[in-house]
Amino acid sequence: MKIELHEITVGEIYNGYVDSGENGVVGYGGKLNIRPKYQREFVYDDKKRNAVIDTINRGFPLNVMYWAVNEDGTYEILDGQQRTVSFCRYVHGDFSIDNRYFHNLTQTEKDVILNYKTLIYFCEGTDKEKLEWFRIINIAGEKLTEQELRNATYTGPWLTSAKAIFSKSGCAAYLLAKDYVGGSPIRQEILETAIKWKSKGHIEEYMALHQHDPNANELWIYFQNVINWVMLTFPKYRTKMKGVDWGELYDRYHEKTYDTQKLEKRIAALFMDDDVTNKSGIYKYVLSGEEKYLNIRAFTERQKLAAYERQQGICPYCKAEGKDTIYDITEMEADHIKPWREGGRTSDDNCQMLCKYHNRIKGGR
Repeated sequence: MKIELHEITVGEIYNGYVDSGENGVVGYGGKLNIRPKYQREFVYDDKKRNAVIDTINRGFPLNVMYWAVNEDGTYEILDGQQRTVSFCRYVHGDFSIDNRYFHNLTQTEKDVILNYKTLIYFCEGTDKEKLEWFRIINIAGEKLTEQELRNATYTGPWLTSAKAIFSKSGCAAYLLAKDYVGGSPIRQEILETAIKWKSKGHIEEYMALHQHDPNANELWIYFQNVINWVMLTFPKYRTKMKGVDWGELYDRYHEKTYDTQKLEKRIAALFMDDDVTNKSGIYKYVLSGEEKYLNIRAFTERQKLAAYERQQGICPYCKAEGKDTIYDITEMEADHIKPWREGGRTSDDNCQMLCKYHNRIKGGR
């Protein structure tokens, strides 16, 4: 990792300053990506913003800032975005301090600001080196999310295309999947979800592999396929569908044919079942049959104690084997006499206490 310290004046950074709103903010002759396209906008409150200008006017040092050096010779701010936006907006005339805008200042006062030297570390290296370094210095101010850190590392035509689809307010991915995928486009959460699904969790490897692709069509087609499969397989929408790991389910089950009416009847019954405490897990359960996704309601301490006293501390399975060992209640576990999947309830009369050994082997059958 190559890290070099540079002194760059406010005037040099402001040169070529353009704030295009959601389409990003640039400066430094158009070579500095102050705020990338479709990234959440950090804005200091008035007190912090004014403190930046006061620091410059007094000639005091601002904290050092970090720029990532891109392969094409451009730069992207990793740390120092709010400070940079603050002094650029002041010079641009977007706000006043003590009723004085920048254009109201004397030339001498203007020069104090424009000639102020900021300390910038230029960070250059492999994508892996930069990402690890960015994580280390991402410790102050408004912290970047993991996906924002990745975006600062794997810049290129693929990312530009992907952000247009997944990271813009009102983007195509949000409009399609807002009821099924949690998070905000400008926080990069929908993009992160899409890559996670497509890469099976290997997000950085996927971004590195496709960094120089001309577009993100492959990711977009896959994402559409996942959401369309969900809509067709589970045509009745419920709010608990939002945030389910649909990519995993699509990869495992999309080639199977389901009777959607039967699925819906089963889902409706499970939503009405008070013993099912994790309603979001219903969709994984009806496809996989694994009860662990439902978090079946556990017996209460009162129910456990009542069953223990009724059994006088003896495990019924041990008793059937001719053993009369009396266990302490801490050595036993509650169990459904009639399994939940066969219609058994988490009720007093369906509770039994088993020794840990027999509860384990029963559960493993």
